[in-house]
Amino acid sequence: AVVSTQSTGVVPCISSLYFHMWETDVKCFVEEVPDETMISGKYKVEVYDDKSEQFINKEGIGMHVDIKDPEQKVILSKYYTNEGQFVFTTHTPGEHHICLSPNSTRWFSGGSRLRVHLSIDVGEHANDYKQIQAKEKLSELQLRVRQLLEQVDQITKEQNYQRSREERFRFTSESTNNRVLWWAVAQTSILLIVGAWQMRHLKGFFEAKKLV
Repeated sequence: AVVSTQSTGVVPCISSLYFHMWETDVKCFVEEVPDETMISGKYKVEVYDDKSEQFINKEGIGMHVDIKDPEQKVILSKYYTNEGQFVFTTHTPGEHHICLSPNSTRWFSGGSRLRVHLSIDVGEHANDYKQIQAKEKLSELQLRVRQLLEQVDQITKEQNYQRSREERFRFTSESTNNRVLWWAVAQTSILLIVGAWQMRHLKGFFEAKKLV
């Protein structure tokens, strides 16, 4: 299954959700972002317990995270525990595929039913500013200024990415229009040639029959 989440607005987004899956399932999400953008994902896996009829935390069920860029190059491929976090930075603008699959040993049966809580932060939202403040010993004002500067930087990246998408779309539209125009010219030329050949053929036929 593939779920598309797009970051095409001026301000980067935060996606938070939960979904159900079986041990043998693979769930993929698509994040469309500009280059040089940090993406952070946090997840938590819960297993359905038949006795209590509830989803509970259970060790032994981990998660494999596989991330590919728009060119299908692997950015990250790693096994995690039942609760974890993955962070990566994009180097190519476009759709990035984030796929999650349990590290189950089952091949044919569905196994246990799982509930996965997933939160994906894009842009400056992926930064842990409390940790940055403590590490760099920043005041509240300095931290706020840094947040604003990084937000402006991310907005600039988003605008540049949208501009490049518009240029690609315009190029595609112009190329399609040119192909349609030349196809119409080719069709008209073929019709004129066929018409001329038919007229010449009919003229020869009538002359052979001495009708003209």
